[in-house]
Amino acid sequence: MKSLIDHARTFRDQLHQRADLAALAAGQSPEALFITCSDSRVVPSLITGARPGGLFELRTAGNIVPAYRPEHPSGETATIEYAVEVLGVADIVVCGHSHCGAVGALVRGEDLTAVPAVSNWLAHATHSPTGPEGPLEPGDHGPEVALPVQAHVLAQLERLRGYPCVERRLAAGTLGLHGWFYEVHTGAVLEHRPADDAFLPL
Repeated sequence: MKSLIDHARTFRDQLHQRADLAALAAGQSPEALFITCSDSRVVPSLITGARPGGLFELRTAGNIVPAYRPEHPSGETATIEYAVEVLGVADIVVCGHSHCGAVGALVRGEDLTAVPAVSNWLAHATHSPTGPEGPLEPGDHGPEVALPVQAHVLAQLERLRGYPCVERRLAAGTLGLHGWFYEVHTGAVLEHRPADDAFLPL
């Protein structure tokens, strides 16, 4: 924790020396909403090279997008709606990653009784991540859980299409949806290509 505190103490001096950071006080206009996992190994600004103000980030366990239910508001739903309606982001990226503990727990059917909040949150996934041949059993994949994570990303994109604000912007042709898969162990980023129905290198 000491290194974090030391950096925070000196950050004010950096801010005064950088006009790009000081200018952010006037407002924000991010290029994209970046939805990804809370996993500390996934750092959107490092992956994309985005500068401060470039990404509007939403991080959840397992990069899960809850169903749109305005009568049951959530921080995730509010963040998505704000990014699309108020900030007018041009793109939304849902980025899953290798070695994902959340998707791995779903695939392996792990006992999560010791973490009931986690268990209830993962229930939002409402699907069993699948591969080309159907549900994946523990022996069908390695620790990277690549195929189930990629299927999970596509399920979250479909969930986004159920948001009225997203549906309207898609119909108007003013919003793009992108499914990404980040390999923690290699640094590679794959994108889902609908024409090929596959995740391929960017």
